[in-house]
Amino acid sequence: MQVLKFGGSSLANASAISQVMKIIRIASARDKTIVVASALSGVTDTLIRAGIMAGSGDTGYTTLIDDLQARHITVINELLPSEPGPGVGVELSLLFDKLRDICRGAFMIGEISPATSDLIAGFGELFSTRILEATCTSMGLSCHWADAREIIRTGPSSSQPVVNTAVTQRNVRELLRNNLSKIILVPGFIASDDQGRTTTLGRGGSDYTASLLAVAAKARMLWIWTDVNGMMTADPRIVPQARTIENISYKEALEISHFGARVVYPPTIQPVVSKGIPIMVKNTFDPEGPGTLIEQDPPEGKEKIRGISGSDRIALLSMEGSGMVGIPGYSSRLFNALAQQQINIILITQASSVHTMLVAIDQADAQKARKAADETFAYEISLQKVEPLKVESGFSIISLIGDD
Repeated sequence: MQVLKFGGSSLANASAISQVMKIIRIASARDKTIVVASALSGVTDTLIRAGIMAGSGDTGYTTLIDDLQARHITVINELLPSEPGPGVGVELSLLFDKLRDICRGAFMIGEISPATSDLIAGFGELFSTRILEATCTSMGLSCHWADAREIIRTGPSSSQPVVNTAVTQRNVRELLRNNLSKIILVPGFIASDDQGRTTTLGRGGSDYTASLLAVAAKARMLWIWTDVNGMMTADPRIVPQARTIENISYKEALEISHFGARVVYPPTIQPVVSKGIPIMVKNTFDPEGPGTLIEQDPPEGKEKIRGISGSDRIALLSMEGSGMVGIPGYSSRLFNALAQQQINIILITQASSVHTMLVAIDQADAQKARKAADETFAYEISLQKVEPLKVESGFSIISLIGDD
C-alpha cells in the first residue's frame, strides 16, 4: 500500500493532470494506491472569496462561480474530448448547482457562518477528484472514488477541528476491506464532524489527509507530489546555488516547513512519525529528478546545517508592563487569545524578568491580534499594569535548520 498526494499546482490544468495520470498509472502498477488530491490551483481561494462576497450581499459571487465552472468544463473537454454520454460533466454541474444554492442562502441572510464557509471551501476537492476518477476510467484503470467526509472524522474544537484518529482509522480499514480497486481516490482537505457537517483541515490540509490515510492504511510510503524538486537547502529564487536535500529527519523537515519552506504542510509530519512511514517529496513535472526523503534516521551528512529557511511579512507583537513581573498566566492568556482567532505563533521570546514578551506572527493577522490582545487585557490596561499591545510589521525571520 502507498499513498500519493497531488497539490493544486500539480492539477493546474489539463496538461498538468495528464502528467499526474502518468504517475498514478505507473504507481498503481506496482502497488495498491490511495490518491489524495487538492483542488485545482487557485480554486479554494476563489471559493472562499465567493462565500465572503455572498455573505456580504455582493452579487459578484455568481460570476466567480460561473468562471470556476467554465474552467473545470474546459479541463474536462481537453482531457476527455470523446467521453461518451453525460458523464463527469453532469456530475460537476450538479455539484456547482449545490454550491450556488449554498451561496444564495448566505446572500439572502446576509452573513456566512464558519460551518457554511467550510462547506463552500471544500467543493474544490470534490470537483478535482471527480475529474481524476473519470480520467482513470477512460484509461482503463481500476479506480474507486471515496468521500473523505465519510472517512475522516473531526471532533469539536474552539478553533481548528481536531481529528478523531480512532474513528478515522476504523473507517479507513473498513474502506480497504470492502474495496478491491487498485486505485482509491480521496478528496483532500475536507472531513466531517459527529453531526455529519463538512469541516476542513486547514489550508494545506490535503497533505494532512494523505498522512492520516497513510497511517491508517499502514502504507509503506507517503508520496507528496508538488511543483519543486523536494526540499531545498535554501529558496532557489533567492539563492541560485540552492540544491535538493536528499535525506532529512522528520524533526528537521518540520522545522523547515514551520519557518517558511511550505513544501510540506507542517501537521502532515506528526501522524507518520509514530509509525515510521517515510515521506518522499517529488516534482510532478520532473518525476525522474531529485527529491527529498523524510525519515526517522536519515544518513548523516557532512553538513551540520541542512538548510536555511526564511519567512517574510512578519509582524512582531510586543507586550510590556510592570504588572507582568512575578505574576503567572499572562503568557497563556495571550496565547489563548491568539488561538481563539486562529492566529499561528511563529516565534516567541521573553525577557528573564517577564517584563516584556515578544511574539512573531504573519503580519496579515496583526490587527486581528491587536484587537484580541487588547480586549483580553482591557482591565490590566485600564490600571496601567500592562501597556496596549505594540505591533510592528515588515520583518523577516531567517532560520538555520539542523538536527544538532
